[in-house]
Amino acid sequence: MKLHKKKYLGLYYALAGTFLLSTNFITAKYALKGFNPETFSLIWTSAAALYALLIIVSKSQTKELRVKTDSRNKIILLGIITGAGMIFTWAGLALLDPTFQAFLFRFTPVINILFGSILFGEVLRLKEIFPIIVVVFGGLFSSISDWKVISGGIILTLLAVLTTSVQLFIGKDRIKTINPGVLVFYRAAIGSVVIFIWTFSAGKLVIDASLSFWIVLLTGAFLGPTLSFLFLFHSFRYWEFYRTSVVLTIQPLIVLPLSYMFLDALPNRSQLLGGLLMMVGVLWLILIHIRHGKIPTSP
Repeated sequence: MKLHKKKYLGLYYALAGTFLLSTNFITAKYALKGFNPETFSLIWTSAAALYALLIIVSKSQTKELRVKTDSRNKIILLGIITGAGMIFTWAGLALLDPTFQAFLFRFTPVINILFGSILFGEVLRLKEIFPIIVVVFGGLFSSISDWKVISGGIILTLLAVLTTSVQLFIGKDRIKTINPGVLVFYRAAIGSVVIFIWTFSAGKLVIDASLSFWIVLLTGAFLGPTLSFLFLFHSFRYWEFYRTSVVLTIQPLIVLPLSYMFLDALPNRSQLLGGLLMMVGVLWLILIHIRHGKIPTSP
């Protein structure tokens, strides 16, 4: 396949994955009105694992479910981190506006860059500090006026951001040796086991939602954690991480109209302005990395 054609495939997969991932905030926010976060996370992740398995079977790729020994521990860790991340994400979303939470997830590339500096000894340039300050200031500005009301949701979401960073590191590390569909399956399947153990032991498994909530949840689980990650993992095979990061950074701009159309919900003025500042800081940070040949990541 010619190089330019591969780059176009990377763009198409990134755009499709970004749009589908954006639907998470809408479908999940609606379904969380009928389920508690723990039960929602369990059904959401279990459904995603089933969908991924059906896709694997339909493509006659079941032999690829046998993961090599050198990848098993990382895949198990990916699943465990995913399980924790799901609970943090949806418990946070239950307390926040969908667009505002999408803005908060722009902290992921900042966390990844700090991880790279601390864990891998990468140089953190002085010019990188300024966009990071912009991102942090945007986060503070967007939350300071309502901190007492939304602090719990913000803390849970930032914990989810940390788990997302770890997932991206593992996913990128294994994507060249593991089929994207298989990676999606194990991510969701192991994650669902972790969520079940937590939900059952905490006595929070409650299934009494009406049919409409079930339909939205199961539809969202197919669009979000299944299809979106299939597309994003494919984009990583054809495109550099930083290119996909640029596309993923626009996610809040997709969530904003979807949230208004389907939920009649909008962030307040300070959340919107602060969120836009976060996006500016992230894009600035990515631009610096592109110029220096480094590869930032974003969810």
